[in-house]
Amino acid sequence: MFTAVYRWRLRPGSEAQFVEGWERVTRAVHAQCGSYGSRLHRCTDGTWLAYARWPDAATRDACEHDEHEGRQMMREAVLEEFDDVLGEVVSDLLAEP
Repeated sequence: MFTAVYRWRLRPGSEAQFVEGWERVTRAVHAQCGSYGSRLHRCTDGTWLAYARWPDAATRDACEHDEHEGRQMMREAVLEEFDDVLGEVVSDLLAEP
């Protein structure tokens, strides 16, 4: 399994627009590209973080949704975007409630 971690700093007041855009993109990527989904977090330092899981790196790399309307909503809301952190799952002890 493959993971991608994304992080952003948002423009003040644009949080709702970002969340809506992120949800649209995430639903489309899951339905059309085979991702395992994602979680979005508001971090204590004021940044936002999303964690996405994929079957493998090739599946993620083959998925392009830059023209999706949700992606544009996200771009407009972002003040700063940090580098993606990509990795292979080595051990998974996450227990869903």
